[in-house]
Amino acid sequence: MANQALMDNLHRLGFPMMEAQEEVDANQTLAEVVKSEDTRLWEGFAVLLANAARNYNFDYDKLKSFFIKKEDLEDFKSLILLSLAMYQYYHLSFDWSNQLKKSLSPEDTTRIKELKHQLVHGKEVSLGNRRLDPFRLKQMFNNYFEKDAEKSRQLKQKHEELSLEYALSQLFSPKQKELFRKKLKGELLTKTEKEYFSRSIKKKVAALANPEIHRLAQKLMQY
Repeated sequence: MANQALMDNLHRLGFPMMEAQEEVDANQTLAEVVKSEDTRLWEGFAVLLANAARNYNFDYDKLKSFFIKKEDLEDFKSLILLSLAMYQYYHLSFDWSNQLKKSLSPEDTTRIKELKHQLVHGKEVSLGNRRLDPFRLKQMFNNYFEKDAEKSRQLKQKHEELSLEYALSQLFSPKQKELFRKKLKGELLTKTEKEYFSRSIKKKVAALANPEIHRLAQKLMQY
Protein backbone atom coordinates (compact mmCIF):
# COMPACT_ATOMS: atom_id res chain seq x y z
CA MET A 1 0.00 0.00 0.00
CA ALA A 2 1.39 3.41 -0.98
CA ASN A 3 2.25 5.71 1.90
CA GLN A 4 -0.42 8.27 0.88
CA ALA A 5 -3.08 5.57 0.73
CA LEU A 6 -2.04 4.34 4.16
CA MET A 7 -2.36 7.85 5.60
CA ASP A 8 -5.82 8.24 4.06
CA ASN A 9 -7.00 4.93 5.47
CA LEU A 10 -5.60 5.79 8.89
CA HIS A 11 -7.69 8.96 8.87
CA ARG A 12 -10.84 6.93 8.23
CA LEU A 13 -9.99 4.73 11.20
CA GLY A 14 -9.74 7.71 13.49
CA PHE A 15 -6.08 8.72 13.23
CA PRO A 16 -5.89 12.56 12.92
CA MET A 17 -3.96 13.15 9.73
CA MET A 18 -5.91 14.12 6.64
CA GLU A 19 -9.26 13.84 4.91
CA ALA A 20 -10.23 10.68 3.09
CA GLN A 21 -13.37 9.88 1.12
CA GLU A 22 -13.14 6.28 -0.16
CA GLU A 23 -13.99 3.03 1.61
CA VAL A 24 -11.19 1.48 3.67
CA ASP A 25 -9.98 -2.09 4.02
CA ALA A 26 -9.53 -2.04 7.78
CA ASN A 27 -7.65 -5.34 7.94
CA GLN A 28 -5.08 -4.38 5.33
CA THR A 29 -4.64 -0.94 6.89
CA LEU A 30 -4.05 -2.37 10.36
CA ALA A 31 -1.59 -4.85 8.87
CA GLU A 32 0.33 -1.99 7.25
CA VAL A 33 0.46 -0.20 10.60
CA VAL A 34 1.99 -3.26 12.24
CA LYS A 35 4.54 -3.71 9.45
CA SER A 36 5.46 -0.02 9.40
CA GLU A 37 7.21 -0.28 12.78
CA ASP A 38 6.32 3.41 13.12
CA THR A 39 6.21 4.22 16.83
CA ARG A 40 3.57 6.93 16.44
CA LEU A 41 1.27 4.60 14.51
CA TRP A 42 1.81 1.85 17.05
CA GLU A 43 0.86 4.28 19.81
CA GLY A 44 -2.49 4.75 18.08
CA PHE A 45 -3.11 1.08 17.28
CA ALA A 46 -5.64 0.56 20.09
CA VAL A 47 -7.69 3.48 18.74
CA LEU A 48 -7.48 2.22 15.16
CA LEU A 49 -8.47 -1.29 16.23
CA ALA A 50 -11.50 -0.11 18.23
CA ASN A 51 -12.70 2.07 15.37
CA ALA A 52 -12.11 -0.68 12.79
CA ALA A 53 -14.17 -3.12 14.85
CA ARG A 54 -16.98 -0.61 15.34
CA ASN A 55 -17.31 0.92 11.87
CA TYR A 56 -15.50 -1.29 9.39
CA ASN A 57 -14.91 -4.88 8.28
CA PHE A 58 -12.42 -5.88 10.97
CA ASP A 59 -11.75 -9.62 11.04
CA TYR A 60 -9.08 -10.95 13.40
CA ASP A 61 -8.28 -14.09 11.37
CA LYS A 62 -8.18 -12.19 8.09
CA LEU A 63 -5.91 -9.56 9.61
CA LYS A 64 -3.63 -12.26 11.00
CA SER A 65 -3.30 -13.81 7.51
CA PHE A 66 -1.51 -10.70 6.25
CA PHE A 67 1.57 -11.55 8.29
CA ILE A 68 4.08 -13.93 6.71
CA LYS A 69 7.17 -12.95 8.65
CA LYS A 70 7.44 -14.30 12.17
CA GLU A 71 8.55 -10.88 13.45
CA ASP A 72 5.47 -9.16 12.01
CA LEU A 73 3.18 -11.78 13.54
CA GLU A 74 4.80 -11.30 16.94
CA ASP A 75 4.44 -7.51 16.67
CA PHE A 76 0.79 -7.95 15.70
CA LYS A 77 0.12 -10.17 18.70
CA SER A 78 1.90 -7.72 21.02
CA LEU A 79 -0.15 -4.79 19.70
CA ILE A 80 -3.38 -6.75 20.13
CA LEU A 81 -2.50 -7.57 23.75
CA LEU A 82 -1.54 -3.94 24.40
CA SER A 83 -4.88 -2.80 22.94
CA LEU A 84 -6.80 -5.20 25.18
CA ALA A 85 -4.81 -3.93 28.16
CA MET A 86 -5.69 -0.34 27.27
CA TYR A 87 -9.38 -1.18 26.99
CA GLN A 88 -9.21 -2.72 30.46
CA TYR A 89 -7.36 0.32 31.76
CA TYR A 90 -10.19 2.55 30.50
CA HIS A 91 -12.89 0.09 31.65
CA LEU A 92 -14.08 -0.42 28.07
CA SER A 93 -15.78 -3.62 27.02
CA PHE A 94 -16.60 -4.69 23.45
CA ASP A 95 -18.26 -7.88 22.26
CA TRP A 96 -15.46 -8.61 19.81
CA SER A 97 -12.70 -8.04 22.38
CA ASN A 98 -14.49 -10.20 24.95
CA GLN A 99 -14.68 -13.02 22.41
CA LEU A 100 -11.04 -12.55 21.52
CA LYS A 101 -9.94 -12.74 25.15
CA LYS A 102 -11.66 -16.12 25.50
CA SER A 103 -9.28 -17.55 22.89
CA LEU A 104 -6.11 -16.28 24.57
CA SER A 105 -3.62 -18.51 26.33
CA PRO A 106 -2.93 -18.12 30.06
CA GLU A 107 0.40 -16.53 29.12
CA ASP A 108 -1.37 -13.92 26.98
CA THR A 109 -3.80 -13.15 29.79
CA THR A 110 -0.89 -12.67 32.17
CA ARG A 111 0.81 -10.40 29.63
CA ILE A 112 -2.30 -8.21 29.44
CA LYS A 113 -2.21 -7.81 33.22
CA GLU A 114 1.46 -6.83 33.03
CA LEU A 115 0.78 -4.25 30.32
CA LYS A 116 -2.13 -2.80 32.28
CA HIS A 117 0.12 -2.55 35.35
CA GLN A 118 2.65 -0.59 33.29
CA LEU A 119 -0.09 1.78 32.13
CA VAL A 120 -1.44 2.27 35.65
CA HIS A 121 1.97 3.11 37.07
CA GLY A 122 3.17 5.17 34.11
CA LYS A 123 5.98 2.79 33.22
CA GLU A 124 7.42 2.41 29.74
CA VAL A 125 5.57 -0.26 27.81
CA SER A 126 7.80 -2.95 26.35
CA LEU A 127 6.77 -4.06 22.87
CA GLY A 128 9.33 -6.31 21.25
CA ASN A 129 12.53 -4.29 21.08
CA ARG A 130 10.61 -1.04 21.40
CA ARG A 131 9.61 1.08 24.37
CA LEU A 132 6.36 3.03 24.17
CA ASP A 133 5.67 6.07 26.32
CA PRO A 134 2.60 5.38 28.52
CA PHE A 135 1.72 9.09 28.56
CA ARG A 136 1.62 9.24 24.75
CA LEU A 137 -0.39 6.03 24.59
CA LYS A 138 -3.02 7.43 26.95
CA GLN A 139 -2.97 10.88 25.35
CA MET A 140 -3.62 9.35 21.92
CA PHE A 141 -6.51 7.35 23.34
CA ASN A 142 -8.01 10.30 25.22
CA ASN A 143 -7.75 12.63 22.21
CA TYR A 144 -9.63 10.19 20.02
CA PHE A 145 -12.50 9.58 22.40
CA GLU A 146 -12.82 13.30 23.17
CA LYS A 147 -13.03 13.92 19.43
CA ASP A 148 -15.54 11.08 19.09
CA ALA A 149 -17.68 12.54 21.87
CA GLU A 150 -17.58 15.98 20.23
CA LYS A 151 -18.63 14.46 16.91
CA SER A 152 -21.59 12.77 18.61
CA ARG A 153 -22.55 16.06 20.22
CA GLN A 154 -22.41 17.85 16.86
CA LEU A 155 -24.51 15.14 15.20
CA LYS A 156 -27.10 15.44 17.96
CA GLN A 157 -27.14 19.22 17.56
CA LYS A 158 -27.52 18.89 13.78
CA HIS A 159 -30.39 16.45 14.25
CA GLU A 160 -32.11 18.87 16.63
CA GLU A 161 -31.66 21.71 14.14
CA LEU A 162 -33.15 19.64 11.33
CA SER A 163 -36.02 18.55 13.58
CA LEU A 164 -36.75 22.18 14.46
CA GLU A 165 -36.59 23.18 10.79
CA TYR A 166 -39.05 20.43 9.91
CA ALA A 167 -41.42 21.42 12.73
CA LEU A 168 -41.36 25.08 11.74
CA SER A 169 -42.03 24.11 8.12
CA GLN A 170 -45.22 22.34 9.23
CA LEU A 171 -46.50 25.53 10.88
CA PHE A 172 -45.13 28.47 8.93
CA SER A 173 -44.60 29.44 5.33
CA PRO A 174 -41.02 30.31 4.24
CA LYS A 175 -41.79 34.03 4.68
CA GLN A 176 -43.29 33.44 8.11
CA LYS A 177 -40.25 31.40 9.19
CA GLU A 178 -37.98 34.23 8.10
CA LEU A 179 -39.92 36.78 10.18
CA PHE A 180 -40.11 34.34 13.09
CA ARG A 181 -36.31 34.10 13.16
CA LYS A 182 -35.82 37.84 12.73
CA LYS A 183 -38.11 38.53 15.67
CA LEU A 184 -36.39 35.86 17.74
CA LYS A 185 -32.98 37.42 17.07
CA GLY A 186 -34.28 40.87 18.02
CA GLU A 187 -33.76 42.27 14.53
CA LEU A 188 -35.75 45.34 13.50
CA LEU A 189 -38.85 44.71 11.41
CA THR A 190 -40.30 47.08 8.88
CA LYS A 191 -43.78 48.46 9.46
CA THR A 192 -45.21 46.01 6.94
CA GLU A 193 -43.37 43.11 8.58
CA LYS A 194 -44.62 44.12 12.03
CA GLU A 195 -48.20 44.21 10.81
CA TYR A 196 -47.84 40.85 9.08
CA PHE A 197 -46.21 39.34 12.17
CA SER A 198 -49.04 40.52 14.44
CA ARG A 199 -51.71 39.43 12.02
CA SER A 200 -50.44 36.02 10.91
CA ILE A 201 -47.62 34.77 13.10
CA LYS A 202 -48.17 36.01 16.63
CA LYS A 203 -51.42 34.09 17.02
CA LYS A 204 -49.75 30.83 16.02
CA VAL A 205 -46.87 31.48 18.40
CA ALA A 206 -49.31 32.21 21.23
CA ALA A 207 -51.08 28.93 20.56
CA LEU A 208 -47.77 27.06 20.58
CA ALA A 209 -46.87 28.64 23.91
CA ASN A 210 -50.10 27.44 25.50
CA PRO A 211 -49.04 24.70 27.97
CA GLU A 212 -52.38 22.92 27.72
CA ILE A 213 -52.07 22.56 23.95
CA HIS A 214 -48.52 21.31 24.41
CA ARG A 215 -49.73 18.73 26.94
CA LEU A 216 -52.52 17.53 24.67
CA ALA A 217 -50.16 17.30 21.70
CA GLN A 218 -47.76 15.18 23.73
CA LYS A 219 -50.65 12.94 24.78
CA LEU A 220 -51.83 12.49 21.20
CA MET A 221 -48.32 11.50 20.12
CA GLN A 222 -48.56 8.50 22.43
CA TYR A 223 -51.40 6.96 20.40
